[in-house]
Amino acid sequence: MNAESHDVNPLHGWKQRFTPVPLSIPHARRAADAALRAWGLDRSSAALVLLAVSELATNAVRHGRVPGRYFEVRIAYDAEKTVGVEVSDPREGHPALADPTPDDESGRGLAIVDALAEAWGVRERIVGKTVWARIRL
Repeated sequence: MNAESHDVNPLHGWKQRFTPVPLSIPHARRAADAALRAWGLDRSSAALVLLAVSELATNAVRHGRVPGRYFEVRIAYDAEKTVGVEVSDPREGHPALADPTPDDESGRGLAIVDALAEAWGVRERIVGKTVWARIRL
């Protein structure tokens, strides 16, 4: 996890809240894809961002779920071709990189985000946390 600033000075920004159920993960990915396409990002650049959105949304659903509360996905795109991805959920705590075995069926999400992003981290909120990643295209 990198402690650098996560700020992106957006030319374009998008956010949406989702119910923390597994079906919301593809909905979040499709909604983010629509925003990225509207901003003119090419398919390969958008794919990197969508992978980060998918992994962080999955973590919010699997580990950040609190009954009756939503999770939120934000993306911002700036003139320097940097995309900021933020996924906020109502559960407290700091996720950490796992060390899964080859047979484990999960535990690789943050490692994928770490590989995609030039920086990522966790920011506490009054209720819950935000996991953010900054991806340079």
